Amino acid sequence: MKMSSFPLELSEGDRPMIRFMHVHKNYGHFSVIEDLNFDVAEGETVSIIGPSGSGKTTVLRVLMTLETISGGVVYIDGKPLTHMARNGVFVPADERHLRQMRSSIGMCFQHFNLFPHMTALENCMEGPVQVLGLSKREARDRCEDLLSLVGMIDKKDQHPSRLSGGQQQRVAIARALAMRPRVMLLDEVTSALDPEVIGEVTNVIRKLVTEHKLTMLMVTHQMGFARDISDRVCFFYGGKIEEEGVPDVLFGNPRRERTKHFLSAVKEAV
Repeated sequence: MKMSSFPLELSEGDRPMIRFMHVHKNYGHFSVIEDLNFDVAEGETVSIIGPSGSGKTTVLRVLMTLETISGGVVYIDGKPLTHMARNGVFVPADERHLRQMRSSIGMCFQHFNLFPHMTALENCMEGPVQVLGLSKREARDRCEDLLSLVGMIDKKDQHPSRLSGGQQQRVAIARALAMRPRVMLLDEVTSALDPEVIGEVTNVIRKLVTEHKLTMLMVTHQMGFARDISDRVCFFYGGKIEEEGVPDVLFGNPRRERTKHFLSAVKEAV
């Protein structure tokens, strides 16, 4: 589609929190995402599953503006993320526009990425103070509330090396929330955790959905986690959504052969 075919802003009546509209992502002649049309509603929790190379992580990287796209447009709350309007036409987004749009998006990674020389509280305060310009007192109050929410207030003065994997992941979630995002992206947040602590992170995420009404998009290889936490699960294959549905239906009665094969292979690997 020509860029002139895309709306400069989505209308109020058709405004999901996330929209991929005819998005392509190519590396040379290799297509990672192919004509992707994909919505996530405000307050919805969606998991993306699929084999390696299916494009699922690229979706998150595009939303975090870590990757540019080769075609199409991505919208956040009705506003273009990947592009901006100039003189009534679309042009690629500049760094100022990307920085403004990123302020509504938070992300947690598989390996936590906490600053090792900072305490749990200091890790959470860094962004609000340095990026949002909050005073240290305001940031401390906000971050202590969030550490309480994720069950880590008693560890606020501990450095990451003194925390378990599950505890570090909960601090990382609080740190992302301290920036007050409307969209939370979770990239394999349970993959580096022992099975017995996955439940505690799942409980924290469920509480966030209830109390903060966040829109969440998660990539995971852990089917139990996806089934337990999601409103909708999307199976990606070849850079497209091969099949999607509510967890009980997609996992219990998949329609597509590729979905059946993938779920069977995952089950056998467990």
